[in-house]
Amino acid sequence: MEKFIIKGTPKTPSVSFDPERGFFEIKGKSIPENSTKFYGPLFEFLDGYSSCPAERTVLNVKFDFFNTSSTNRIHSLFKRFEKIYLGDKDVLIRWFCENGDENMHDAGKDFKAMLQVPFEIVKVEEL
Repeated sequence: MEKFIIKGTPKTPSVSFDPERGFFEIKGKSIPENSTKFYGPLFEFLDGYSSCPAERTVLNVKFDFFNTSSTNRIHSLFKRFEKIYLGDKDVLIRWFCENGDENMHDAGKDFKAMLQVPFEIVKVEEL
């Protein structure tokens, strides 16, 4: 599979999916006009990847902010990684948030509680 790259905009996050390395990253703001339209291609890519994933898959998530309509899409994104994990592959989701950003920290804790996949919350000085 080829890499899947989307350049970030003021309303949508940047996406860098490297299936050969098993490295996935999404970062920025997620406040798209149509979250289904934005996240749909990501889901399609991950559905294809899940049929033959790398031995180790890591997703780094670095959101500055996301809106309510993105919440369900982000959860659906995580569920695809959970499916890979439940298929006996090594998967790790890392949720990055800035020190002092309690909203993003709490969001990470909420997602972690809903999933059966290794999920780390990483506090950093700056995203």
